Amino acid sequence: MAIYIRQAKKEDLNTIYSLIQSGKKVLAQEKIPQWQGIYPQKGDILQDIKQGYGYLLIKNGQIVGTATLFQREDSNYQQIYAGAWQKGLGKYATIHRIAIEPNFKGQHLGDYFFSNLISEAYRLGFREVRIDTHEKNKRMQHLILKAGFEYAGIVYMHQDPNDQRKAFQLFLK
Repeated sequence: MAIYIRQAKKEDLNTIYSLIQSGKKVLAQEKIPQWQGIYPQKGDILQDIKQGYGYLLIKNGQIVGTATLFQREDSNYQQIYAGAWQKGLGKYATIHRIAIEPNFKGQHLGDYFFSNLISEAYRLGFREVRIDTHEKNKRMQHLILKAGFEYAGIVYMHQDPNDQRKAFQLFLK
């Protein structure tokens, strides 16, 4: 059984969008308000692909997960509340828009995906990785902490006081 990641291509757009839509449904069923609006849209995903930030989790030749490894400073992280970013080198990558096909639940694919994304960030020269998730998204928080991230504080998406996230960071040596 081969499990690995690869960069997303334009022809993967519909598959990625389908994974995101499935993720939205799971979040809605669990009463987690994250992703319950129009975000993320196909345009967001296409931009990730064009910039080389889109990654796919592959299991036995099938796309089973998607994520963005954002490689620029994230404007949502400029202000942090009820905590602080630990000082690093200033250059960091951020994991965003992660979703795994719900039919593969319980196979610990999130662990593989996080490990591979962190390794890719390191390969690209980043020594810090950040991520955020909704306070009610306990499954994602579990994966984040299991991957070695530490809680940093609260951030707001697009400075919207109604769109609060728990933020985490990981340093790589």
